[in-house]
Amino acid sequence: MGMPSPTPNLLQLNVHLPTGNDWAIDVGALAQAVGAVLAILVVAAILIRLAHVFVRGVAGALLKRENVEGTATELTAAEIKKRQDTVETLAVNVIRSFVVAIAGLMILEAAFKVDIGPAIAGLGIAGIAIGLGTQHLVRDYLNGALILIENQYGKGDVVRIAGVTGKVEDFTLRRTTLRDSDGTVHTVPNGEVTVASNFTRVFALVNQDVQVAYDTDIDQAIAVVDRVGRGLASDEDFGPRILEAPHVDQVSALGELGVTLRIIGKVRASEQWAVAGELRKRVLAAFLASGVEIPQPQRAIITQSPVRNGTPPPDKAGDADASAQGGATSEPGVSAEPGGSTAGRTTDADPDGGLGSRA
Repeated sequence: MGMPSPTPNLLQLNVHLPTGNDWAIDVGALAQAVGAVLAILVVAAILIRLAHVFVRGVAGALLKRENVEGTATELTAAEIKKRQDTVETLAVNVIRSFVVAIAGLMILEAAFKVDIGPAIAGLGIAGIAIGLGTQHLVRDYLNGALILIENQYGKGDVVRIAGVTGKVEDFTLRRTTLRDSDGTVHTVPNGEVTVASNFTRVFALVNQDVQVAYDTDIDQAIAVVDRVGRGLASDEDFGPRILEAPHVDQVSALGELGVTLRIIGKVRASEQWAVAGELRKRVLAAFLASGVEIPQPQRAIITQSPVRNGTPPPDKAGDADASAQGGATSEPGVSAEPGGSTAGRTTDADPDGGLGSRA
């Protein structure tokens, strides 16, 4: 009685190699591995798609709130869309990187039976090392995204960040490039921006202090300044730049030299420097034309005749007594000439006291 023939395995494929050996392929295991890989790829694609939708919703909500309540009210629809696309790209790329890395490890385990435990441990250690080394880089990108969403500043604004003041020439999620008034270019990492001062947001104020002498008619001086402000606001060139005519807001101080008047005016963003310069020029000309005096420091020059043998000349005896009463202490900036004479001494002495004349 003969032996029964073996039943063929329908889930196993034998491949005859040129070397004469046979390679048995388990079709069932292969199909299972392919199915697992396809499932992982489908789940990864769905997660990335959901990340797109989630990030778009969050970024759109944040920018919409800033546009309604915050500092982005002056942005156009195209600028808001551009900012939203930038934030979405950054966030989606980060999420995609994580999903792809995890999916790759799962495919290695499902298809090639690779033990991914050591790989995950190694990646964890490498991730810690990379995180410690690139923490400033990550902070730069995150802070740059917040600056973009909150519209703290943009290209063309004049800002002060990280102790540097200048015009924003370029802005990315990584860094901000400024050019100061001297033409020097500064590159500031966004992670260093803790306080951002924007000088060109919607409007600016002209804040100028002007001093007048104590014997000035204050009401006349205020009327002159207000008239200059109205004339500047109606000027063909400067009028469109001014939102509120410069005027005297208050008497801000009673100083050593005179009375200080504070001039306030509202102008369009980035026009405060040009308007302030023109205002000072016109106020000075108006004060000169109206007889309003701007106080200046007064200087008295004292001259003293030489003393010979300890006895001053008879006609200078009074001056010597006055000098003796005033003391012999030398003052800074006084130069002594040969013979004991003194030149170049300045004092606030009363000119009526006979000590000299005011210059």
